[in-house]
Amino acid sequence: MHDCESEPSHLSENIVAVVQARMGSSRLPGKVLENICDRPMLEWVIQRAKKSTRISQLVVATTAKDEDDILEKYCRLHAIPIFRGSSADVLDRYVQAGRKFYAGVIVRLTADCPFIDPELIDQTLAVFFQTGVDFAANRLPPPYVRTFPIGLDVEVVSMPALEKAWCESKALFEREHVMPYIYQHPDLFKIKIINHEVDYGTYRWTVDTREDLEFIRSVAVLLGCRMDFSWLDIIKLLKKHPELAKMNVQVKPKSLMDVDEREKPGRER
Repeated sequence: MHDCESEPSHLSENIVAVVQARMGSSRLPGKVLENICDRPMLEWVIQRAKKSTRISQLVVATTAKDEDDILEKYCRLHAIPIFRGSSADVLDRYVQAGRKFYAGVIVRLTADCPFIDPELIDQTLAVFFQTGVDFAANRLPPPYVRTFPIGLDVEVVSMPALEKAWCESKALFEREHVMPYIYQHPDLFKIKIINHEVDYGTYRWTVDTREDLEFIRSVAVLLGCRMDFSWLDIIKLLKKHPELAKMNVQVKPKSLMDVDEREKPGRER
């Protein structure tokens, strides 16, 4: 299925942030272009991530489906590099995007996390290079424990490690969720998980549902609709207004094993 006989990429300092995005969300279709303070959510992710001092380039990786033509149009209008690939095999989409843009290191981000924090991106990259690991992250999906809010997720991986996972992973959930093969095989990869001294892992700042979106919009308005706040500014706000966090507390996060039923082989697309 994959050209695993070719020479693996070499680790270099070319750090490419790849933002995965699609219009066909199962729970909230079109969410990545929903407005937050009159700006599309995707713009929030891109502009905040670009404040990282360490990434070399940012790329949006979407699918080849017709419904995602609008994302290509948006990116081209705003001079944002874009790659289009598999809808179900997101791992392949990442590898091919990394190869196209000559990445030595990939920073995986998602377009439904508008409060992604550039300082956390830089912190995760610093730990990645300082420790010499293959994979560093500030979270793992359920059933693992996390200490940063859902929606601040940063995963950093070397291209050789990502290509190894691409060659060897077989399960549908491993292909859709990109990184599971790596962190489920500590015998094959050097892994570092970053934790915060205070556990804020129960906070939910990602957008999967309408309730999530209304929460995000409320926080953005209370922070003046600006984009330069830090994640700790949100923590301070929620301590002043604890009722805000109740807006989407009932939303259940997806688990590690969840796959999009629409993308299973044999299903109508």
